[in-house]
Amino acid sequence: MSETQQTNVKQPFSLVRWTRKIGLGPKTSFFVAMLAIASGIATYESLTIENPAYTRVLLIVDVAIVVILAIIITHRLIRTWRKGQVGGSGSMMHRRILRLFTLIAVAPALMVALFSALFFNIYFQRHFSDPVNMAVSESIAVADAYIKEHIQNIRSDVLAMAGQINRAPTRVLENRNLFDSYLSDQVIARNLSEAVVIDGNQNIIAQSDLSFALEFDKIAQSLFSEAREREIVISTNDGDDQVRALIRLDRLLDGFLYVGRFIEPRVLAHMERTRAAASEYEQLKDEGFGIQIQFAVVFFIISLMVVLAAVWFGLVIASRLVGPIESLVKAAEQVRSGDLTAKVDESRAYDEMATLSRAFNRMTEQLSTQRHELEKTNEKLDERRRFTEAVLSGVSSGVIGLDREGIINLPNRKATELLGHSASDLIGRPFSEVQPQMALLLDEIREKPYRVAERQIQLQSNNGNRHLLVRAAAEISIGSIQGFVVTLDDITDLVSAQRMAAWGDIARRIAHEIKNPLTPIQLSAERLKRKYGRQIEEDVDIFNQCTDTIIRQVGDIGQMVDEFSAFARMPTPDFKPEDLRDVVGQAIFLQKIAHPEIDYIHEVPASPMICACDAPQVNRVLTNLLQNAADAIDGREAKGEDLPKGRIIVNLNAITDKIIVEILDNGRGLPEENRSRLTEPYVTHREKGTGLGLAIVKKIMEEHGGKLVMADATEGTGACVRISFPLSEANLRTGND
Repeated sequence: MSETQQTNVKQPFSLVRWTRKIGLGPKTSFFVAMLAIASGIATYESLTIENPAYTRVLLIVDVAIVVILAIIITHRLIRTWRKGQVGGSGSMMHRRILRLFTLIAVAPALMVALFSALFFNIYFQRHFSDPVNMAVSESIAVADAYIKEHIQNIRSDVLAMAGQINRAPTRVLENRNLFDSYLSDQVIARNLSEAVVIDGNQNIIAQSDLSFALEFDKIAQSLFSEAREREIVISTNDGDDQVRALIRLDRLLDGFLYVGRFIEPRVLAHMERTRAAASEYEQLKDEGFGIQIQFAVVFFIISLMVVLAAVWFGLVIASRLVGPIESLVKAAEQVRSGDLTAKVDESRAYDEMATLSRAFNRMTEQLSTQRHELEKTNEKLDERRRFTEAVLSGVSSGVIGLDREGIINLPNRKATELLGHSASDLIGRPFSEVQPQMALLLDEIREKPYRVAERQIQLQSNNGNRHLLVRAAAEISIGSIQGFVVTLDDITDLVSAQRMAAWGDIARRIAHEIKNPLTPIQLSAERLKRKYGRQIEEDVDIFNQCTDTIIRQVGDIGQMVDEFSAFARMPTPDFKPEDLRDVVGQAIFLQKIAHPEIDYIHEVPASPMICACDAPQVNRVLTNLLQNAADAIDGREAKGEDLPKGRIIVNLNAITDKIIVEILDNGRGLPEENRSRLTEPYVTHREKGTGLGLAIVKKIMEEHGGKLVMADATEGTGACVRISFPLSEANLRTGND
């Protein structure tokens, strides 16, 4: 994908990227946190100011600050959580400190908000309790009673004044000046403020002095209608500072008396304040639930801002505290992984952390120096070790190094082969656990440290019994044993050669001592049979059976002596190029004639298999091996079912530098007992066997430079025998020599 295509791909929303994009960095976060504290104080102070618009603006600002703080804190919490997810160092401590700061901030803030709301509610309820309601109501009642008293007084005065006017002389009523003077006297006498006589159309008939208010104030027509229907109509002006009364005059046609009396200003001011307070009280009482909600919201927002600001400060302080620890943990992790050049920035730390950082840096420097010295020492030790291993690997003997406790610490390759264990299995294990027989030599050395203990041990391994010559010596330093060295020499071939030589000498002696009297014995038995066979009349069958037995047994003994002679005087091989296909074919042909009941399967390649060998001796090898296979098939025992037909498979193959002849049978297989000694003379498991067949085979193969390998068949029962002939000239010369 090209870069243009990559940029066009819409990435999923990420809060971290978005906060970085809008620039909510550390400085901005600090400014927002301080602004949150200032805005919270301003909002709290705004509650004492009767300006709802100002409070609403502050609440909007508070909500915006809360949102911004929540985004900043969420951003930092996500970073902390991600660091913990990827196994960041110090993340656990960071979260613990953050939880602690959050708890410290949230608990007091919630308690303050809760108790503030509770106290405000109690305070609010106390202000609207029954005594307070009664006091407000009584204050209004007192004010109303005062007004009623004035109304009652003016009612009496207007009735009396109307009666006086109705009884006044006609000349007074008809003369405006006299009428005005008469009204003024009545006003003064009755302590009224002013009086006016008007008709139904509000035309002034007469008026007292200073009657400007009544003159300019228009009277509602409804008042005239009420005055016509009843005696007196009482009213107040717009400011409630004057009580007025309207009464119909009987003396005048559609005439009315309209009087007014001012109330005491101080009393009126008290009444106004009382009524205003009562009105405000009732308004607050009606809006009580809304006010409580408003204060609760303010307390909640302020508490939320305080909590968020405290959480932000907790995050900052936690980062400041955990930062040096994280750097120290990362550096320690680098040191653990092997990087001793890791350093901690001492400028970021403070107080004890700075001391710890400096100590850590000094420690890494010392470790780096010591590791450099150790590397040099290890290089020298490796050179010595490689030299020692090279020497030990080239030694034909097995060598095992032990510490003073007898724990194996250095076996060479030959030792691992002889003991049948890998080096990793041997190192670190007690020698007495691996080879208890050999470990007895260590006890002898501990008694006499300056001698070399030696013992021949027969070791059972996967390749059969091995004869080992074990020697052990102590490594002595400053008069004490520091370790042991055990050497293992495989003398199996030497023991076998000695045994073969001894049996060869015995065979020659037996052949010489036994063969001489066999011929006279056989001739005497035959002569007795010919001369006296016709003369004996009684027990003729017994006589013939005895002479036949003597002749047969002498023949068997003669055959055995011939085998002894052949084993003792094996002729030197006469190597000539031979096609092994022909040699193998001749041997199989003879066996087919001797054992027609056995199926012989002969698999040979089409191309010639030329090998320098002694054909008669190789034929003898094949004859012995095929005869052993046939005997193994004849010696099978049926186990509740019919035995399968005997089968012998002969394969001839050429592999790189050797030719392999493989003989497989389905007989009873190789014996478990003394399997490793089957090629030794006179080791046999057949009743009439001499134990020389495989010994002769092994000797012939050794003289040909080849090998004889015997194993169990991979499938079913039976045995698998392989003989190999080398094709290289060097091996041929070795075998010829």
